[in-house]
Amino acid sequence: MDTRLVWMALGTFAVGTGAFVIASLLPGISGEFGVSTTQAGLLVTVFAIAYAIGTPILSALTGGADRRSVLTASLLVYALASIASGLAPSYATLMLARIFMAVASGMFAATAQGTAALMATPDRRARAIAVIVGGTTLSVALGAPLGAFIANLMSWRVAFLLLGGVSLLVTAAIWAMLPKGLPGTRLGLRDRLLVVTRPGISRALLVTVMALAAVFTVFTYVASLARAAGLGQELLPLVLIGFGGGAVIGNYAAGRLADRFGPSRTVGWVIATVTLIMALFSLEAHLLPAGIAGAVLVASMVAWGFVGWGFPPAQSSYVVSLAPEVAPVSLALNASAIYAGIAFGSAIGGAWLAAAPVTDLGFLGAGLGLAALAVHTLRAPSPMLQRAKV
Repeated sequence: MDTRLVWMALGTFAVGTGAFVIASLLPGISGEFGVSTTQAGLLVTVFAIAYAIGTPILSALTGGADRRSVLTASLLVYALASIASGLAPSYATLMLARIFMAVASGMFAATAQGTAALMATPDRRARAIAVIVGGTTLSVALGAPLGAFIANLMSWRVAFLLLGGVSLLVTAAIWAMLPKGLPGTRLGLRDRLLVVTRPGISRALLVTVMALAAVFTVFTYVASLARAAGLGQELLPLVLIGFGGGAVIGNYAAGRLADRFGPSRTVGWVIATVTLIMALFSLEAHLLPAGIAGAVLVASMVAWGFVGWGFPPAQSSYVVSLAPEVAPVSLALNASAIYAGIAFGSAIGGAWLAAAPVTDLGFLGAGLGLAALAVHTLRAPSPMLQRAKV
């Protein structure tokens, strides 16, 4: 395997860990700065908004720049922002650092996939991109639980500082190993946004927003949910390991299912199953004793990770099938839609917690999931047509 791809994958691992580990750090941040869980959850919301808005704008501005320079500059900013997060003297300073982390991570992740495709021969292009995406999947399976463990062992600040140190190391390696003169593709922001006028694209992006909102209504506050189920903070890494382990398998399996049954049908199955699992989260929290509820939650997280992480590859395949000729742009917009959904979901979950118990979050997420399923099913092309397109 090309070691340059491995280092870029380590970069996506670092930026992915920064995005997903925050859910386990919220209790510590909330306690240290004296803010509510809802206010701490805004760190997720604002991060996602900055990612969703900043990525397409910066991609348009840097489209023609040397890829090595874009990758190293964005990861360097991310590393420094991670270190600043670990040293933040106040909640407001931490929020500002998270905004810089978000914009830089979106720029790096989008550029890394395009660079991998540019460096690979046509017959190895898909595998090269899969290596880069694998870094993100690994951040869910390993990075987030490891960050939670470090936070429990030392503090949430140490988790951010170590993340910044790893990112600096990867930045130096990418600068040393990548060749100069890898050009990007110049395409203005207006031309990128016009892709949403293609048939089916806007509806698919709306489904992405709603499906991710449903999941992150619950996932953002999983630490509080685990505590309500009778699990101590020290067992939170186990919850995240269960979710991450399921995610790795689900990410792989969903691609194969989408190839066999069609991406549209697979997306529908995934949303329906995730909706059911989230409803079960709240049901078991209400019906089972705390100790048993905690054990069931850990087991349920494996299933949730497996099914939930089946959505991104299946939905990406569906988006590509709608307009293959503009796939790089539509996939970038879909990535922005993912983070818009994360922002929406974490905001809704935070608002809910201000007035209702955390044990009902699963019902709220399930309601959003049903809405996403309805939008996806409404006027969705037939599975047979989808397979023909793919």
